[in-house]
Amino acid sequence: MRAMTETAKTDDGPGAVFLVFLRLGLTSFGGPVAHLGYFRHEFVTRRHWLSERSYADLVALCQFLPGPASSQVGIALGLSRAGYRGALAAWAGFTLPSAIALVLFALGLTRYGQVVPAGVLHGLKTVAVAVVAQAVWGMARTLCPDRARVTLMAAAACCVLLVPAAWAQVGVILCAGLIGMGLFKSGQEAVHESLPVMVRRRAGGLWLTLFFALLLGLPLLDALFPGAMLARVDAFYRTGSLVFGGGHVVLPLLQAEVVPPGWVGDDAFLAGYGAAQAVPGPLFTFAAFLGASMQGAPSGWLGGLVCLLAIFAPSFLLVLGALPFWEQLRRNVRTRAALSGINAGVVGLLLAALYQPVWRSAIHAPQDFALALVALVALMFWKWPPWLVVLGTGVAGGLVTALP
Repeated sequence: MRAMTETAKTDDGPGAVFLVFLRLGLTSFGGPVAHLGYFRHEFVTRRHWLSERSYADLVALCQFLPGPASSQVGIALGLSRAGYRGALAAWAGFTLPSAIALVLFALGLTRYGQVVPAGVLHGLKTVAVAVVAQAVWGMARTLCPDRARVTLMAAAACCVLLVPAAWAQVGVILCAGLIGMGLFKSGQEAVHESLPVMVRRRAGGLWLTLFFALLLGLPLLDALFPGAMLARVDAFYRTGSLVFGGGHVVLPLLQAEVVPPGWVGDDAFLAGYGAAQAVPGPLFTFAAFLGASMQGAPSGWLGGLVCLLAIFAPSFLLVLGALPFWEQLRRNVRTRAALSGINAGVVGLLLAALYQPVWRSAIHAPQDFALALVALVALMFWKWPPWLVVLGTGVAGGLVTALP
């Protein structure tokens, strides 16, 4: 395969990259795994931007890093075609459609919440039970294939349920990585094709330095200069930096950051999470809904933009920083073992979130459980698209509430 360079081709400038990803951002339903399938069809099969093995290796890198894997793959593909501007164009095209839709939903919920039937909002909370349960089941089957990792998953869930704080969730992730380094032995590395280096090592080091400087410096700045804007940037940047294992894992981390301080109510949080399943594009755009829904400034469009940029900033910095060092990192046996432990730990975080806040906030009566069960069967066995399940559950919730 011909090496990719930082210099864009004349027919693959940032504008062209943006249009390609905009179409994907408008049509890519189904979550991160489905997004990666859409990307493979578009960029490997149809456009021949890279080979099958190079694409698989790029996916492996982005799954290794914290953050939304599909968005990070898109950022790397945009970078390979049109440099840094291409990376930004790819992210914008893939992200903005769902972000705009969720901000509009948040504004409508804030201004006309009393007009929307309570049953419809409860239906959106109920469908979140089905979505999270499906994510826990699918991730557990893949990431917890043996007794040791199932045990680690259960221990992680117990820890965060007993200590429901953001620092406890971060501690669980770190401890799971350390336990993984000691317990798990990585198998023989699969044959792969090296990724073309799109960023120099010196530049990669600078991007990684900036990532850690913000991760450590934002809490200090927030303590020295307290304010709503800085506090929210810190919370969403930290969340984007610590989400391993897929977009659904953002749920417990964000809930711990925005609900206890009173920025967003529990009901609005779960209604927005349910609505996020009905839009295409990355689940991380849920941050735009939260930013637009928050009490006090910044909120509305500005709040949505601030929180959206803050939660995605780590993805940019990590992709740009990790690419030059990926070949060396992936050969490290201890690194791969630590990742096995981290993956089991994040399944535990999501399992805990299935109980609190998702289940406890949505399931109050037998009809709630029945509605969630139907939604789960529709997602897992009937293979209905998520947007249709969300829409149907919202309507069903309204009808159930209206019954005498």
